[in-house]
Amino acid sequence: MCYYKNGDNMISDFINIDKKSNTPLYLQIYNEIKTTIENGNLKEDEKIPSIRKLCADLNVSKTTVESAYGMLCSDGYIINKPQKGYYIEKGLYINKNSDKISDNKQVHTIYKYDFSGKGIDKNCTNIKEWRKYVKDILNKEYLLNTYSENQGEKELRDALSKYAFSTRGASISADNIIIGSGSQTLIYILCGMLGLNKTVAIEKNSFPQAEQVFRDFKYNVMYVESDNKGISLNSLEKIKPDVLIINPNFISTNGSTVPISRRIELIKWADNNNCYIIEDDYNGEMRYKTHSKACIQSLSRERVIYIGSFSKILLPSVRISYMALPEKLIEQYNTIRENYNQTTSKIEQLALAEYIRDGSLEKYLRKSRRYYLNKYENIKLLIKKYFNNYIFNETAMYFEIPFNKDMISICKKASIKPMRTSTENKIKLNFSQIEEELLPSAIETLYNISK
Repeated sequence: MCYYKNGDNMISDFINIDKKSNTPLYLQIYNEIKTTIENGNLKEDEKIPSIRKLCADLNVSKTTVESAYGMLCSDGYIINKPQKGYYIEKGLYINKNSDKISDNKQVHTIYKYDFSGKGIDKNCTNIKEWRKYVKDILNKEYLLNTYSENQGEKELRDALSKYAFSTRGASISADNIIIGSGSQTLIYILCGMLGLNKTVAIEKNSFPQAEQVFRDFKYNVMYVESDNKGISLNSLEKIKPDVLIINPNFISTNGSTVPISRRIELIKWADNNNCYIIEDDYNGEMRYKTHSKACIQSLSRERVIYIGSFSKILLPSVRISYMALPEKLIEQYNTIRENYNQTTSKIEQLALAEYIRDGSLEKYLRKSRRYYLNKYENIKLLIKKYFNNYIFNETAMYFEIPFNKDMISICKKASIKPMRTSTENKIKLNFSQIEEELLPSAIETLYNISK
């Protein structure tokens, strides 16, 4: 392998030659460069090493490289530009697998109006202060010379135990908490403990990442129905699931939270039917319009598996989630714990522990609630101006409105990116990331293309 510099960019040129081979060296170099071009690793009009440079890198004679370059020029792969050097000829895209690559290639499109919910508002971040906590941990070298604990750093689990109780009313022991890089990672661990041939009840289009994990484990995924109080018990009776996954902060039919009466009914049903409830308390503490209700886990420590995360509260790039298991499951986890490596940065875990302990996270939450309340009020007025019906999900920060056209293609042409869970007749607009000054033109554009 040799490296050469083209302008300000370092390019890696993979040329493997075998000086003991019967194949002449110039032909080996010719074939290596030709294959690299055909594979698309060298682009059109890209400069390649000079003859002198490649001779030095490969430790071969000038005649050898001149012969290889001469063949490449005559075959139309490269061109010699006087006083400049050798460049890849234009129009050379002869990759034998080009059709497959073009079909699977992901094109990164920049949208003017981003309602995908893949980020948070730049005006509501705390990067400067977060950097201070990370830097403090980096300065404690003695903490960084070992791997992270498999279950997650004890300091963070202790902090989360107190945090979950103060913000969500969750009764969680630090010993029952598992840290992971996102809810999906934690559900993988959970499914491994629950075993195979399970039936899981889930609302359609509600937990796509979790649903993928269940299907990976060959679970029987059944879509449960909801009424104006949340998950329907009649629907559960028909499905008889082993596992129910729910976000009690949002009812799909009306956007409100699941009332205490239905929460108790779900706990009783789960007790009587030996069913575990996965409570995905997504941003449960991020309530800015209504008062927060205690999580379902506060009603049952042994029937509810609690999952919390910090994607919209801290930074999406800080992938830290936590799962609290009932005693029976944590005992099972302890027998296999050493087989699971920790997937979250030890540095970020320890930084978050201190961030929680000294009250900075609580302070940031208060600021964020005020900011998003104002943003919510603004977008609500705009949506009500143009659309008659909508459903609002407070903690997930999105509005859902009817949209009966070919939503994906039409929105793309209008440079609007909705949430991935939008359906054919409904569009979800997450306002966590989009800049507030863009909201009026974004909603008006959406209205115009929906007519």
